[in-house]
Amino acid sequence: MSERLFAALDALPGDRMLLTGNGQTRTAAALRLDVDCLAQRLQQFNSKVLALLADNGPPWVTADLAALKAGVVHLPLPGFFNDAQLRHALESTAADLLLTDQSVRIVGLGLGFREIGRWDGLSLLKREVAPAKLPAGTAKISFTSGSTGQPKGVCLSAAGLLDTAEAVCAALADLPIDRHLSVLPLALLLENIAGVYAPLLRGAEIVLPKLADLGWRGMGGFDPLQLAKQVETTQPASLILVPELLKAWTQTLHTDNRSAPASLQFVAVGGARCDAQLIGHARTVGLPAYEGYGLTECGSVVSLNRPGADLSGSVGRPLRHVRMRVDVGREIRIESRAFLGYLKAESAESGEFKTGDLGHLNAAGFLQLSGRRKNLIITAYGRNVAPEWVEAALLAQPKIAQALVAGEARPWLAAMLVPAPGVEPSGLVNAVARANATLPDYAQIGDWLVCPPFTVANGMATGNGRQVRAAILHRHAAALESLYSPKESRHAVL
Repeated sequence: MSERLFAALDALPGDRMLLTGNGQTRTAAALRLDVDCLAQRLQQFNSKVLALLADNGPPWVTADLAALKAGVVHLPLPGFFNDAQLRHALESTAADLLLTDQSVRIVGLGLGFREIGRWDGLSLLKREVAPAKLPAGTAKISFTSGSTGQPKGVCLSAAGLLDTAEAVCAALADLPIDRHLSVLPLALLLENIAGVYAPLLRGAEIVLPKLADLGWRGMGGFDPLQLAKQVETTQPASLILVPELLKAWTQTLHTDNRSAPASLQFVAVGGARCDAQLIGHARTVGLPAYEGYGLTECGSVVSLNRPGADLSGSVGRPLRHVRMRVDVGREIRIESRAFLGYLKAESAESGEFKTGDLGHLNAAGFLQLSGRRKNLIITAYGRNVAPEWVEAALLAQPKIAQALVAGEARPWLAAMLVPAPGVEPSGLVNAVARANATLPDYAQIGDWLVCPPFTVANGMATGNGRQVRAAILHRHAAALESLYSPKESRHAVL
C-alpha cells in the first residue's frame, strides 16, 4: 500500500534534496512536512476526489502525495485536454475539490466550482456534488491520453501503482541514477509513476521545470533545443521520452554534431512503438535509450529493456510485478493489482487484462510487439499487417516527422506522411525507399500523401503526441481513395 512509499521517504535524511524546479526546492524534511499539512487540510474538507490541473513543479508532486496519504482519490488532469474533455473528467468522477493554476478556465466550465483559497501558488476550488460510485480501493483515476472526445477514466489502486514503482526501481537498482528530469507532463501516468514514485523510492532528486521550459509548445509542437538546454543545465541521470521527442532530440544533436551529456545513464522510451533504428541512432549521439512497454490499466510500465538485458526490436522483459502471457491469437494478456475498473462500468474482473496489443515472448523472455489488434490491416491478398510496424520503419527515417499507414482490403499499403521541418515533399522519395528496404514486399509502401502536421489543434494528435488514427483516416479518406485510382502522377501533396 502507500505506506511503503511514505516509509521510504521517512527513512531519508532530512537534508536530502528531493524536488527542485521553478525556483522552488523540497528537501526530504520539507516535503514530509508539506505533504502532512496538505493531507490534513484535505481530510478537513472531507473531500472524496481531488482534481489537479497544474504545470509541472514541486507543488504538483506534493499535492499528489498528500492525496495519497489522506486517502483522497486523485484525478490528474492533463493540460492538453480541451474544455469538453475536462468537463467530462470532472463530471464523471464527481471531483469536489480542485487545485489549479487555471482557475478562470475551471470556473468557466460552469460546473459549480468556486475559489476558497490558495495553496503553494495554486488556487483551491470547491463545489458541492453527489459522490460518484467508484470501485473500492480507488486511489487514482487516470484518463487515457485523449484519442477520443471522451477518454476513459481508469480506476487504479495504490497497491498496484506502488508495485509498478517498486518494480521499476528494482529493475534499475544497479544504475547510478541520483537525479531524474521530468520531461513528460506529470498528469501522464508514465511520468507520475516511473518519474516520481520510482525516484522517490530510491531517494533520487527530481528536477521539475515548467513544461514550456522543456520545449513543450502546446498546439505549436515541441522545441528540442529547449530540451537539450535543460539537460545540459540540470545534468540528469535519467529521463523518460516518447518516441517523437527522442527522434527530435536525436536529430538536433546529430545536426549540431554534439553528444548528449555524460551524466545520462538511462533514457526510457515509451508511449508508442519505437523502431530499433531510432534507438540505435539515439545511442550514436550519446543517448542511452531503452524501450519499454506499458498500459494505464496495468499501472503504467510492465516491461523494460535495460543495460545488460537489452534486445533490439523488443520492449524488454516483463517486470516482477506482472504476470504476462500471449494467447493463441497473439494478444498480450497481463495480470497486475493496479486495475480496478473503468468509471461508470462494472469493476474489473479479477485475473488477466486483455491489452489489445499483439506480440510474442521469445525464448529469452523478451516481449516483441507487432501492433494493435483493432488496427490490424488485412490486405486484398489476405496478408495481415500491423500498421505500427510499418510506421515505425518510416519514422526511423530522419526526413519523416509523422506517418500513418492504411490499406485495408487494398492490394498494397499507402501512407500519410508529414515531412520533417525543412524537407521538401520530393525529399521523401528516398526516405520511403529506405524504409521499404527493411520491410517484406507485402508490408512496403506503394504510394503516399504528403500531409500537414497531425496536431492537437486539428484534432489529429493527442497532447502527448500520439496520433488519432480514426481522425486522420477520416480527414484524408478522399485523398487516400484517389491513390488507388489509375493515374500517371503519384505522391499527392495536401
